Amino acid sequence: MTTIPQTAIGRLASVSFDCPDPAVLADFYGSVLGLARAYESPDGGVISLSDGRFAVTMMRTTDHVAPTWPDSRQQQQVHLDILVDDLDVAVARTVALGATEAAHQPAPAAWRVLLDPAGHPFCLTTVTGD
Repeated sequence: MTTIPQTAIGRLASVSFDCPDPAVLADFYGSVLGLARAYESPDGGVISLSDGRFAVTMMRTTDHVAPTWPDSRQQQQVHLDILVDDLDVAVARTVALGATEAAHQPAPAAWRVLLDPAGHPFCLTTVTGD
């Protein structure tokens, strides 16, 4: 059982993504992050992936509009930074799963910006902040 620190009201349980097809995005992030399906609504409109401590949830929206990063006409909506050991290897593996590399790369030696199958930008990085 996980306990919540005394100074906290709660702990982060999930990050949710709006998307047109939860199954496609669940398969993508399940492969990228090594997470298993933990919940799926009967209609497939909500799918959560988890490692037992934290979840990533995909939620179907019929009017989803993909972000236009770095142009802010349509905002990012959500952004993940995913820690990796080797940027080039991680980019190649993630692209093979269905991501695309963003045209704009503001700091490619530290972060690589990619777009998931629903168009959400996310970064692969070797920067930990330590």
